[in-house]
Amino acid sequence: MQLSGVFALLSWSVLLCTAEPFIPNPADYVLPFIGTTNGGHVFPGATLPHGMVKAGLDTNSPGNQAGYDADPQYDAIGFSQLHDSGTGGSASLSNFKIWPFASCPSFTECPTSPTGRAVPRKLLSDGTPDDAASPGYFASNLSTDIRAELTTTRRTALHRYTFPSSSAEPRLVVDLTDDGLQSGYDVTLLIDPTSARVTGDAWFEGSFGPGAYHLFTCVDFKGENYEIGSPSEYGSWSFNTVTQNKTNLSGTYSGSSGALLTFQPATNGTTSILVRVGVSFISSAQACSNAEEEISDWDFERVHSDALAQWNELLGRVQVDPTGVEVEKIQLFYSSLYRTHIVPADYSGENPRWQSSEPYYDSYYCNWDTFRTLYPLFSLHDPERFALITRAMIDIWRFEGWLPECRGATIQQWVQGGSNADPILGEFFVKYNDHAAALNVSIADLYSSLLTDSQNEPGDWDLQGRQAVAWDNLNYVPDEFDSDFGGTNTRQVSRTLEYAFGDFAISQVAKLIGNDADAAKFAKRSNGAFNMWNPNVTLPGFPSVIGMMQQKSSTGDFDMYTDPRHCSVNDPTHSTCYLDSNNHDGFYESSPMVVSVFVPHDTAQLITLQGGNESFIERLNIIFNQSYFDPTDEPSQQIPFMYHYANRPGLTTKQTRQVISESYNTSVSGLPGNDDSGAMGSYAVFLLAGLYPVPATTQYLLSSPFFPSISFSNPLFNTTTTIKANNWAGNPADGVGTVYIANVVINGEQYKSNCYLEWDLFETDVVIELTLSDDDSLGCGNGANALPPSLSTGGFD
Repeated sequence: MQLSGVFALLSWSVLLCTAEPFIPNPADYVLPFIGTTNGGHVFPGATLPHGMVKAGLDTNSPGNQAGYDADPQYDAIGFSQLHDSGTGGSASLSNFKIWPFASCPSFTECPTSPTGRAVPRKLLSDGTPDDAASPGYFASNLSTDIRAELTTTRRTALHRYTFPSSSAEPRLVVDLTDDGLQSGYDVTLLIDPTSARVTGDAWFEGSFGPGAYHLFTCVDFKGENYEIGSPSEYGSWSFNTVTQNKTNLSGTYSGSSGALLTFQPATNGTTSILVRVGVSFISSAQACSNAEEEISDWDFERVHSDALAQWNELLGRVQVDPTGVEVEKIQLFYSSLYRTHIVPADYSGENPRWQSSEPYYDSYYCNWDTFRTLYPLFSLHDPERFALITRAMIDIWRFEGWLPECRGATIQQWVQGGSNADPILGEFFVKYNDHAAALNVSIADLYSSLLTDSQNEPGDWDLQGRQAVAWDNLNYVPDEFDSDFGGTNTRQVSRTLEYAFGDFAISQVAKLIGNDADAAKFAKRSNGAFNMWNPNVTLPGFPSVIGMMQQKSSTGDFDMYTDPRHCSVNDPTHSTCYLDSNNHDGFYESSPMVVSVFVPHDTAQLITLQGGNESFIERLNIIFNQSYFDPTDEPSQQIPFMYHYANRPGLTTKQTRQVISESYNTSVSGLPGNDDSGAMGSYAVFLLAGLYPVPATTQYLLSSPFFPSISFSNPLFNTTTTIKANNWAGNPADGVGTVYIANVVINGEQYKSNCYLEWDLFETDVVIELTLSDDDSLGCGNGANALPPSLSTGGFD
């Protein structure tokens, strides 16, 4: 029997409300090792959603920013408690490593330093390391026949080390100083020879900024299914020198150091020793309290089960219909979604810098990477967490004066571009302004923090805020040094465009709180992006590509030419545009060809400046065909969807599907570049869902999903929005097939556009029905509002 019309729609809605979810345990599809080598820098270890503690294996790889490297040539050196995920820069965190010895020639001859204790992992038959991971769990089989397993609560790790039967004197190292940078100093250590409790602390250098942080730990030991007793041997060590019976270190000591303990093996059965590691940024006493509160029962399986349940509940809010879909695509989807919830990390109760009852989140590494896609994804399925992060950012403004831009281990890190907490807070408020009070977000403080970012210049805008004086006076960032500058004079074009988008976000907040004067003021300031447009610059070899963002002096002259190919694979000078004080080309981590199309709030004006739709499409085609599009970096993320604004969404569909096909897979090298704190993960989620957000607006640009249907459940609204693709016929890698949207129907009526969805559709139970076609020439529709909004065409009013 076939159902049609409204009756079919109602039947589908009832099915969604009553049937079991398509994917009841989405954690089963998560592959944590995706992107753990070849520059992905993904953390594959055990953690809760946004947990502070992230326990994992560290290797001696030069690319171990997240501690781990899946390349088997690198040895294991420890199991540490804190990590970031997907970052660039230097290796961050990786603190308080635990290491097991099955045997040593003697207690004092154990090779305790990271270099001395390094051993290979066992290998599987395919030559890969014998490591295993799933949400909330990590395990590794070492070549010493020791099996290590890890699970976590928010502030505590629980390790389980199973020793071989030949191990007559199982020993465990506590390493207090060797973080990812081996930067620990001013270490203190205390060993209780009766209970074996080890407490200690050290100072560590920041990985992407000038500061240092103080970290504390509390380590306890317990035999699993046997009484372990007091340690039979104990002592402290420095590098590879072990001093037996020494129970403390203190003072200004620096260098590789920690504790070493020997325990009795089990007399019957397997020797498994549990190690409970509490961590705190406040004190060792609080680290002990965290551990005792969170894992009082020492039950490894219970802790693991609780962690897995949290992951399944969170990931299960987004459901895909797996019918006819390659398993790899489902794994890619849920693995990507999983990585979006590793950071920022919930450090609430662990902020040593001020006293506050507000939540405290850290590991914003960095907002420049994540503002485009990570937080708009939170809007769809995790509003409570988004509210907590918003409150935490506002609290940083209260005590440090500006919203955070890049932050790790409680310290400020280098600003990459603009003040990109502004579009993040704008995103939250545009979506949840009616619920801000219920979510305990202060509307007044949220708006005041945005005004501070935009209008008040800090003493050092390399660490927070903006170059606000120049921006306020000129409505762009000039290319010359100023006598009262307070930061590095680089990235002027990139920062101008990001400041402009930040001010657009502020205008949207101002409009919603009824401040019409500020709404108009900041909307006008957002037009400053076009102050950098030089209509006389062409792309070498492509004279039809006319007009480019360029550097500009304070007197209004385009006096510093930057080749549009600069910092791309086509750059004849092979330059990079990284965070370098000697880099004065005006652009950051992308070429002028890419940066010049970043005006998300007014793409229509970009199209006009570039000569109309056909010229704009030609430019986009050149960006792809000549490899200016860079899937490894965030400035390129919006570009596949920009065809929408020229009424050619079919070209968007082709390009987004090619991005997935060519740049993402489920292997250990399955990411195009750094995961960047979930930025690449959230991008992949959106591409697979057939969506792309315009942050701080109510629009999600629309393409076809890689699944017959996808639904987003919002626990705050208690609603589910489902996008159902009629005529769905699979996922051709080249984007050619029945993948183009012919029309969009909601509640039996034609929707206003085939190219975007409004936020109100995600505030209620609704089924959005897409009819797919094989015609790639189909447009956005015929109505007045069919094209996605832009400021210059009256959008966002």
